[in-house]
Amino acid sequence: MFSKLIALFAIATVVVAAPNSTPPVTTPSSDQCCASVVPSTSTAASAVAALVGLDLTGLDVPVGLSCSPITVVGNNCGGTTVTCDAPEAEWHNLIAINCLPITL
Repeated sequence: MFSKLIALFAIATVVVAAPNSTPPVTTPSSDQCCASVVPSTSTAASAVAALVGLDLTGLDVPVGLSCSPITVVGNNCGGTTVTCDAPEAEWHNLIAINCLPITL
Protein backbone atom coordinates (compact mmCIF):
# COMPACT_ATOMS: atom_id res chain seq x y z
CA MET A 1 0.00 0.00 0.00
CA PHE A 2 2.79 2.39 0.92
CA SER A 3 4.60 1.73 -2.38
CA LYS A 4 1.40 2.57 -4.30
CA LEU A 5 1.18 5.89 -2.48
CA ILE A 6 4.78 6.69 -3.32
CA ALA A 7 4.19 5.82 -7.00
CA LEU A 8 1.06 7.97 -7.10
CA PHE A 9 2.95 10.86 -5.49
CA ALA A 10 5.77 10.49 -8.02
CA ILE A 11 3.34 10.59 -10.96
CA ALA A 12 1.51 13.57 -9.46
CA THR A 13 4.81 15.41 -9.05
CA VAL A 14 5.73 14.82 -12.68
CA VAL A 15 2.25 15.85 -13.81
CA VAL A 16 2.33 19.11 -11.88
CA ALA A 17 5.60 19.96 -13.55
CA ALA A 18 4.29 19.13 -17.03
CA PRO A 19 2.88 22.03 -19.06
CA ASN A 20 -0.51 21.63 -20.76
CA SER A 21 -0.08 20.95 -24.45
CA THR A 22 -2.34 19.79 -27.24
CA PRO A 23 -1.25 16.34 -28.45
CA PRO A 24 -0.64 15.88 -32.17
CA VAL A 25 -3.15 13.67 -33.96
CA THR A 26 -1.46 11.43 -36.51
CA THR A 27 -2.33 8.20 -38.29
CA PRO A 28 -2.74 5.44 -35.68
CA SER A 29 0.18 3.04 -35.82
CA SER A 30 0.47 1.45 -32.38
CA ASP A 31 -1.61 -1.57 -31.32
CA GLN A 32 -2.82 -1.02 -27.75
CA CYS A 33 -4.92 -2.79 -25.14
CA CYS A 34 -6.96 -0.12 -23.34
CA ALA A 35 -9.24 -0.43 -20.33
CA SER A 36 -11.74 1.76 -22.19
CA VAL A 37 -12.08 4.03 -25.20
CA VAL A 38 -14.03 7.27 -24.79
CA PRO A 39 -14.56 10.44 -26.83
CA SER A 40 -11.90 13.10 -26.31
CA THR A 41 -14.73 15.41 -25.23
CA SER A 42 -15.71 13.17 -22.30
CA THR A 43 -15.15 14.11 -18.67
CA ALA A 44 -13.04 10.98 -18.11
CA ALA A 45 -10.71 11.80 -21.01
CA SER A 46 -10.35 15.41 -19.85
CA ALA A 47 -9.54 14.32 -16.29
CA VAL A 48 -6.87 11.83 -17.36
CA ALA A 49 -5.44 14.27 -19.92
CA ALA A 50 -5.12 16.90 -17.22
CA LEU A 51 -3.14 14.42 -15.09
CA VAL A 52 -0.50 14.09 -17.81
CA GLY A 53 -0.52 17.73 -18.91
CA LEU A 54 -2.56 17.42 -22.12
CA ASP A 55 -5.21 19.81 -23.35
CA LEU A 56 -7.83 17.98 -25.43
CA THR A 57 -9.80 21.15 -26.22
CA GLY A 58 -10.79 21.16 -29.88
CA LEU A 59 -9.98 17.50 -30.47
CA ASP A 60 -12.75 15.14 -31.52
CA VAL A 61 -11.09 11.74 -31.60
CA PRO A 62 -11.46 8.51 -29.62
CA VAL A 63 -9.13 8.36 -26.62
CA GLY A 64 -7.88 5.17 -24.98
CA LEU A 65 -7.56 5.13 -21.20
CA SER A 66 -5.12 2.92 -19.27
CA CYS A 67 -3.44 1.50 -22.36
CA SER A 68 -0.53 -0.85 -22.80
CA PRO A 69 1.14 -1.95 -26.04
CA ILE A 70 0.22 -5.25 -27.63
CA THR A 71 3.48 -6.93 -28.51
CA VAL A 72 2.43 -10.55 -29.11
CA VAL A 73 -0.11 -11.82 -31.65
CA GLY A 74 -2.95 -13.48 -29.78
CA ASN A 75 -2.39 -11.36 -26.68
CA ASN A 76 -5.30 -11.79 -24.27
CA CYS A 77 -6.14 -8.13 -23.91
CA GLY A 78 -9.08 -8.30 -21.53
CA GLY A 79 -9.97 -4.73 -22.53
CA THR A 80 -10.51 -2.95 -25.82
CA THR A 81 -8.07 -3.73 -28.63
CA VAL A 82 -7.31 -0.61 -30.66
CA THR A 83 -4.67 1.00 -32.81
CA CYS A 84 -3.71 4.49 -31.64
CA ASP A 85 -1.16 7.21 -32.09
CA ALA A 86 1.84 5.84 -30.24
CA PRO A 87 1.43 7.08 -26.65
CA GLU A 88 4.23 9.27 -25.34
CA ALA A 89 6.32 7.82 -22.49
CA GLU A 90 5.52 10.80 -20.28
CA TRP A 91 1.82 9.86 -20.44
CA HIS A 92 2.58 6.85 -18.20
CA ASN A 93 0.27 4.50 -20.21
CA LEU A 94 -2.70 6.46 -18.87
CA ILE A 95 -3.92 7.77 -22.23
CA ALA A 96 -3.54 7.21 -25.98
CA ILE A 97 -4.90 9.46 -28.71
CA ASN A 98 -6.93 8.67 -31.87
CA CYS A 99 -7.74 5.05 -30.99
CA LEU A 100 -9.57 3.03 -33.62
CA PRO A 101 -10.91 -0.51 -33.02
CA ILE A 102 -9.03 -3.46 -34.50
CA THR A 103 -9.96 -7.11 -34.75
CA LEU A 104 -7.24 -9.62 -33.96
